[in-house]
Amino acid sequence: MQTVETIAKALNARAEGKLDLPISSAAEPASARADQIALAMDPKYAPGLAQGAARAAILWEGAEWQGYGLEAAIFVSRPRLAMAGLSRAFDPGPEIAPGVHPSAVIDPTAEIGAGAAIGPFVVIGRGVKIGPGARIAAQVTIAEGARIGAEALILQSVHIGARVVIGDRFIAQPGARIGSDGFSFVTPEKSGIEEIRDPHALGQRGAIREQAWTRIHSLGTVEIGDDVEIGANSCIDRGTVRATAIGRGTKLDNLVHVGHNVQIGEDCLLCGQVGVAGSTKIGNRVVLAGQVGVSDNIFVGDDVIAGGATKIMSNAPAGRVLLGYPAIKMETHVEAWKNIRRLPRLFAQLAELRETVSKLAQKGSTEQPKG
Repeated sequence: MQTVETIAKALNARAEGKLDLPISSAAEPASARADQIALAMDPKYAPGLAQGAARAAILWEGAEWQGYGLEAAIFVSRPRLAMAGLSRAFDPGPEIAPGVHPSAVIDPTAEIGAGAAIGPFVVIGRGVKIGPGARIAAQVTIAEGARIGAEALILQSVHIGARVVIGDRFIAQPGARIGSDGFSFVTPEKSGIEEIRDPHALGQRGAIREQAWTRIHSLGTVEIGDDVEIGANSCIDRGTVRATAIGRGTKLDNLVHVGHNVQIGEDCLLCGQVGVAGSTKIGNRVVLAGQVGVSDNIFVGDDVIAGGATKIMSNAPAGRVLLGYPAIKMETHVEAWKNIRRLPRLFAQLAELRETVSKLAQKGSTEQPKG
């Protein structure tokens, strides 16, 4: 159970009124019970306070809280940031019993840090090192030689491959796969893919012939910095020789694929269904919206933002805002689509103009010259 005071401290926010009011959870203003704190961080939500029974609320700076019949209030200037602190204060996290579950299989050479909690049917391989305070849910597999930092939260059915190195406060959502082999194959002779990518003959190919693919094995691993989160069913391939790397503070959404040898910087956001092809380098603070695709062997600079479904097929300079397929500046893309929507009207005007010119030409040819 929280109080108004403890919530205010969690939000680093100012509070007034009866600060020892017990608070069980948060709710929308109109449906809030007396033991809940109402979320009315924008004036447009304030009318709901009269419909609910909340005694305390989180309000915008400068709100006249007593006029809403409240007994206490917390004031915030950035609602979404306040939601981060509030959700953290009320989230109990997954239920993973302390200690090691009897069904877990742990190699004798593995090192488990103090206070770690390991759930049912977890398998931990030879030479694995797990930091203190880690919580590992049911059916997780951690292969030989992997290292995981302190206070990790690894949820159900995650697989972490051999020799993967992960920093502190790591979060892996259910079903994530970290350290699977890269998708890398070669043909004995130059393949059709290599032919059509030749910049001197782009899209052209020679005689079509049978090809057999030979596997290039993945000898590298994956290295992940501190405070990284990997979404459900996301896949991160190990490097061919060097490690695939994800920098400190980067967050991956569900169903993200990071190919072999990719280097991702710090504090990036990769949203759902993003795919990054092999050997690409992504800078710091890059945001890739849902279904963005990034081609292989290119560079995406610091602070790039790419809108949903953008396909980045060539190097992107730092700070660029991109949209479209292929990716171009967002303002250029928007203007181009405005022009496309104007095309039917333009064609109609052109047809009308052609008809007028044709009539004038016909009229001129039938007129007799004056003598």
